[in-house]
Amino acid sequence: MAEAARRPLLQIIVASTRPNRVGEPIARWFAGYARAHEGFEVEIVDLAEVDLPMFAEPEHPRLGRYTLDTTKAWSTTVARADAFVIVHPEYNHSFTAPLKNALDHLNREWANKPVAVVGYGGVAAGARATEALLPVLLGLQMVPVAGTVPIPFAGQRVSGEGDERVFTPAPETEAGAKAALDGLAGWLGTLGLRGVR
Repeated sequence: MAEAARRPLLQIIVASTRPNRVGEPIARWFAGYARAHEGFEVEIVDLAEVDLPMFAEPEHPRLGRYTLDTTKAWSTTVARADAFVIVHPEYNHSFTAPLKNALDHLNREWANKPVAVVGYGGVAAGARATEALLPVLLGLQMVPVAGTVPIPFAGQRVSGEGDERVFTPAPETEAGAKAALDGLAGWLGTLGLRGVR
């Protein structure tokens, strides 16, 4: 009997780890939007919960010979994804140290998988951080899609308290999210990952 087709798994990575980060409600909103897109299974991966130590493996990640349980668990998490969305703020004109550390921990688990970027901040909307991030993604042989989602003054679009905080997107943000998801789905189709591999 043929194996039933499955939708590709999209992981939404929350790149900020500080308390009260705006990225958390943005990621929840994007996850809901992606589920409504109906092209993906969706999972939020919060780097604050992953809580990786600074990279300390004795061998290069490209070899895949991990010794630390934290690295092995992170490898398993990332390897099961077919595509990624990275939700990141801009710190001092670049992206966060926890995100760089999480990317550097692995190698082939990222390779040949499409990725979209949701940057947020003040007037620059995370654009400088996104620009700094893209060469890293290319170095890992990921496939950044053309549709990025810059969100200016993101904090002004979040209401509520604690875990009940809600991000309300502007129309152009929703349009950017749709373009990003369409780009991811298009690449997955090109790579032959619309159904079971």
